[in-house]
Amino acid sequence: MRLILVVLFSLTLFGQEMASKMDGVLSAATGQQKFMGTVLVAKGGKILLEKGYGMADLELGVANTPDKKFRLGSITKQFTAASIMQLQERGKLSVTDLACKFVDDCPEAWKTITVQQLLTHTSGIHSYTSTPDFAKPRLIRIPLKPSEVLMLTRNTPLDFKPGEGFTYNNSGYLFLGCIIEKVTGDTYAHYLEKNIFGPLGMKDSGYDDTRAILKNRAKGYEGGPNGMKNADYIDMSLPHAAGSLYSTVHDLYLWDRALYTEKVISKKSYEAMTTVVKQNYGYGLAMGATKGHKMVGHGGGINGFSTMISRFPDDDAVVIVLSNLAGPATNGLAKQLSELLFE
Repeated sequence: MRLILVVLFSLTLFGQEMASKMDGVLSAATGQQKFMGTVLVAKGGKILLEKGYGMADLELGVANTPDKKFRLGSITKQFTAASIMQLQERGKLSVTDLACKFVDDCPEAWKTITVQQLLTHTSGIHSYTSTPDFAKPRLIRIPLKPSEVLMLTRNTPLDFKPGEGFTYNNSGYLFLGCIIEKVTGDTYAHYLEKNIFGPLGMKDSGYDDTRAILKNRAKGYEGGPNGMKNADYIDMSLPHAAGSLYSTVHDLYLWDRALYTEKVISKKSYEAMTTVVKQNYGYGLAMGATKGHKMVGHGGGINGFSTMISRFPDDDAVVIVLSNLAGPATNGLAKQLSELLFE
């Protein structure tokens, strides 16, 4: 009995020391104005660190706390991919289906593209976020329907023949959002609420709407030579199924826990999502390793926000970093925390 108590005490002390090291890394980055946001690190079903850093609202002096809601950017893609897998399990579609089966007025060049190629960034469709007009205020400030955003590149030649290359592609995931809406007769936002967020108890997650009053919303910022500034406005109808969601670190931890079960998708569907097709990418998830430990995750970036979730399924561990300061620091911090986790 005494030996068990000694072991438990040692493990607790080790976890506290690890959390202290992680906190030091994050506090230093915050002090250097490289990071503001919230972080959650967990291993073996135990949260080691859950804390906010810097400010959620600089103008009002509101600090970041774990309940603050952040735009996720491309972390959204794994929720879109999981929705497609749900619909496949329910017999509503197959990833081998031709994508144009579900969308009207497809250009001729898109007619051989499959749903799987949209999921894996191998469709060859040119991404609408890579067009010269995308960053212009006249586009990013105007609400558009998903089909209108999708067709922004309908007359642009394919980047490559479908299935023969890989280019990270937001148009492909917006296409998937259109498919979800066509198949279900529901909006993308409501489908996720009804089929993922609601069942998992993710009460602080949803489709972001700039016009809505959203309690505990973190404001987005960008750094510059003269210090921080408010991020440029973007109408959230544009990212849609490629990057429109918001969440908290705790809700994303609920998502992490759910992926070890079959509450949302089957084991077979999860295996498909985490099987590399090209460039270490599966369905809405990227695969890699940290210190020899298998990593499954995804980052995100959208005006004023930078995010990363790194899951280590073989170790039952996860690192979640949500920042309301745009920039490359988030990925680096997530990597540092992951390395500390496996010291």
